[in-house]
Amino acid sequence: MRKIFMTVALLVCFAGAQAQSDNPKFDQALATKVGADDYGMKMYVLVLLKTGTAGITDKKVIDSLFKGHFNNMERLTAEGKLVVAGPMGKNDKNYRGLFILNVRKVEEARVLVDTDPAVRSMMLDADFLPWYGSAALGEYLQYHERVEKKKM
Repeated sequence: MRKIFMTVALLVCFAGAQAQSDNPKFDQALATKVGADDYGMKMYVLVLLKTGTAGITDKKVIDSLFKGHFNNMERLTAEGKLVVAGPMGKNDKNYRGLFILNVRKVEEARVLVDTDPAVRSMMLDADFLPWYGSAALGEYLQYHERVEKKKM
């Protein structure tokens, strides 16, 4: 009886695996370009930016640091390393914004984030998390420029 049950279970698993079909819209060239695995996904690093400990109050210094922060984001985007960035709404965790970096390891992300003047000055602090998402995520950037009326 046990052998029959095991045989039936294996057949069901095999049939289920066979039922998964290839995607008729699959584009090998695009998958290769964006580094997709068989599921169209890949590893990134999610960076949560939060209020740092610097306590800087001089408006000119703050403005300068955040100008550098935005310039750094533009550079990382141009290099293909920053695929998502944006500020957070008010929250009780002091989160200020997020980055999704096109790198596989937290160590690589730390090196990139350390180039941000707002982080180096401790105006912002960063938490790093490995994140598995669509390999095509960065492809939206070509459209963003077409809907962005004003530069930050």
